[in-house]
Amino acid sequence: MEWEDEGYILSARPHGESGAIVDLLTERHGRQAAHVAGGSSRRLKSVLQPGAKVLAAYHARVEGQLGSARIEPIGEGPSELFDDRLALSGLAAAAAVAAGALPEREPHPGAFHAFDALIGALAIPDVWPAVFVQFEAGLLSEMGFALDLTKCASTGVTEDLVWVSPRTGRAVSRAAGEPYADRLLPLPPFMLSPRNGLGEGDIRAGFDLTGHFLEQYVFGPLNKPLPPARVWLLERLSDAGRL
Repeated sequence: MEWEDEGYILSARPHGESGAIVDLLTERHGRQAAHVAGGSSRRLKSVLQPGAKVLAAYHARVEGQLGSARIEPIGEGPSELFDDRLALSGLAAAAAVAAGALPEREPHPGAFHAFDALIGALAIPDVWPAVFVQFEAGLLSEMGFALDLTKCASTGVTEDLVWVSPRTGRAVSRAAGEPYADRLLPLPPFMLSPRNGLGEGDIRAGFDLTGHFLEQYVFGPLNKPLPPARVWLLERLSDAGRL
């Protein structure tokens, strides 16, 4: 089995004397693990960083077997974020969520493009936390658990949608949801349209919303908690007054 594809490094860990096992999110082949010869060397170690975009040439003798890959960098990678510890925390959290949620060897181009959009936004401090929430919503959709925020689940109206059912992931209007407000999840307006802008508490509400459904539909069935890197990201956003 052989292929060549663009992808992002999600993680890399040393293997043997000089190699590394790399987890990749590729555009056409989904999440793939591969052995990279010399991956622990000084030359490649700087390339195999979470968020680095690469061209991977993959080879495996048998489908389903751990294959090997040759890696070449594309662009500058995440180096422009090195002075922004909060953005680096966002990058680490996104890589951990993608690695934990996506099954191996299944094409998920939507997840790749959502990750790509987030990487492009991480250099814009006022924007990327909202893009991170949308990345997680896109990941849920790609996994078959799309949130339905187009109309009220109870009445069908499309205006004044302010809550989401924690059971179904469907939007609820203010009028329909008022009697059950304590049991519903707040729906931040920016998730309906970026033109709505950001209000106080909207980023926290967005993370709470996507986190709930990631736990319910993705990580819970795998008997896994949400990745620690995501938990740390929320702590750091809170400390920075960004939630």
